Amino acid sequence: MKTKTILFDLDGTLIDSTEAILESFGVAFETFGTSVPEDESIKKLIGHPLDLMFTMLGVDVSRADAYVGAYKEHYRLISRQKTTLLPLAYEAITYASQIATLGIVTTKTARYSQDLLEHMGVMHHFKVLIGRENVTHPKPHPEPIQKALAALGSDPSRTWMVGDTPMDILCAKEAGVQSVGVLCGYASRYDLRPHTDCIVRDALDAVKLIAEVS
Repeated sequence: MKTKTILFDLDGTLIDSTEAILESFGVAFETFGTSVPEDESIKKLIGHPLDLMFTMLGVDVSRADAYVGAYKEHYRLISRQKTTLLPLAYEAITYASQIATLGIVTTKTARYSQDLLEHMGVMHHFKVLIGRENVTHPKPHPEPIQKALAALGSDPSRTWMVGDTPMDILCAKEAGVQSVGVLCGYASRYDLRPHTDCIVRDALDAVKLIAEVS
């Protein structure tokens, strides 16, 4: 019987959808006749909810939902062909499925996330997927992890969150679960270090580390 639970973030942890995200942001800004921010300005915000990303990029709060709508309309069309599993992510998922019950906790839309993971042939490994529309308060609030724990009936003390941003680590801390930061995504060791000492190269290394814990 598997007594461990591993919850994974998606963007920057298991998948690389940078091209699709940047292109969709560009389309959203162009739709409303506003200048498109630099790629690096967008990339450093990946992991935040879309509406917050747009407001942090200068869009008025009252118009953020319209930008999100334009983003999603385009993202839906291109996400499959412009998203890939990160190197060693497949190995991480298959290994993790042998030692733990798995879930996804993401600020991406759950419907799109499930579609991507099914397209990549790995969705069957995950018992729960908590996306933006499933919660009132996204990461770093603990609600997403709390909902995953409730759905799985998992013991927080035997649960790990694997993610690439400080939001993942803070969410885990607030939810009372352990965490592993990975460097294969959008945050650097410098960004993660104030929040955790447990930082590894990628999701596979994270799973190997969790496997060693009795």
